[in-house]
Amino acid sequence: MVLRDLIGDVLRTLWSHKLRTFLTMFGIAWGIVSIVLMVAAGEGLRKGQAEQARNLGKDILIVFHGRTSMQAGGTRAGRALHWEDSDVVAVQAEAPDCEYAIPELEQGDVRAHSNYNNAAFTVTGSHPPFGYIRSLDVGLGRFYNWDDQKEARRVAFLGSDAAKQLFPGRNPVGEDVYLNAFPYKVIGVMAVKKQDSSYDGWDVNKIFIPFAAMRRDFPDKPPGTSTTFDQLLVTPRSVGQHEACKREVQTVLGRMHNFDPHDKEACPIWDTVQEAKAFQQMTNGMKYFLGAVGIVTLFLGGLGVMNVMMVAVRERTREIGVRKALGAPARTILKQFFIEALLIAFVSGALGMGIAYGICFLVNLLPMPDFFAGLVATWQSGVTACALLGIIAIFSALYPARRAASIDPIEALRYEAGG
Repeated sequence: MVLRDLIGDVLRTLWSHKLRTFLTMFGIAWGIVSIVLMVAAGEGLRKGQAEQARNLGKDILIVFHGRTSMQAGGTRAGRALHWEDSDVVAVQAEAPDCEYAIPELEQGDVRAHSNYNNAAFTVTGSHPPFGYIRSLDVGLGRFYNWDDQKEARRVAFLGSDAAKQLFPGRNPVGEDVYLNAFPYKVIGVMAVKKQDSSYDGWDVNKIFIPFAAMRRDFPDKPPGTSTTFDQLLVTPRSVGQHEACKREVQTVLGRMHNFDPHDKEACPIWDTVQEAKAFQQMTNGMKYFLGAVGIVTLFLGGLGVMNVMMVAVRERTREIGVRKALGAPARTILKQFFIEALLIAFVSGALGMGIAYGICFLVNLLPMPDFFAGLVATWQSGVTACALLGIIAIFSALYPARRAASIDPIEALRYEAGG
């Protein structure tokens, strides 16, 4: 029997048992759909949360000032600490694993008004890298630069919602905005930004000005002084250096303010890198669990194929006996049943892949919540599903095929179905 005749005979056999073939193929297809969709859902959650984390900032360490909880250098515990300008210089000089170290000074409920409207906003002052570190993408105009900082210019970069409220229906760039009666020239507007976490409010509702102008017009309130600020923002040179960067920052600030570097209460740090890693571990665990559920479903589908083929062997025992009596070698019988099982597995697998990617495409057309990037079907999940399907298909086809090939023709001819 040539291969073309063999495949034709297999297709006729499958068509004659349409319901059984459909149910068997459904089990395999559902296993493939389960693997792809469950892994895609986990990847979509991971990707969406990572995007939200990038909206807060690019791998930043936000260093808050605190109160000592340990004695160090003869000083008592319970001292209140405030970061000073000299701390920024020291961290930049003595922390080689840190790329940026910049101060942030802010004041809430600043009265702001334009020629068109008024409101109260949080005003934040820092150095020019602040825009890059905190992912403040420019929608119109520009962010303030080092010349603005050196000359302490009264220039303002508006959050997107702040711009809409102060300049409704207008382009604010080039207009004047008054902050507690100080006139500031609007040089830019932030692009719309989705944000699900913050330490001091949403960026879209803020006004950003150079640190020198902030220090002059809106100095730190008591018990702060003219040289203190609110937070120190630090970024590592790479994700792999973030632990070393954190240790260096704690060591430098501990020396500058005479506290134990291991005193977490004195130097509380919001580590967005560590937070992102913890969330990635959680989503990876969920993704692997969901993938394992899909693998089990696929394995059960493979057992269904094996069971159906065993039934087919039993039903066609007399046919096998006739073929062998007419001279058909055992390898031909084995090949026929092996191809039949593989055909069921791979056709149903292809249908499952098509259905899974089709569902991903359709679902991704719908609006998604900010923390979820949709069903992200990766090529790795497709390759894994195909590889598993191939392994399961071979094993579920091999045993029934060998069983059929080993039937004794004399016993087969004497076999009565149901007997």
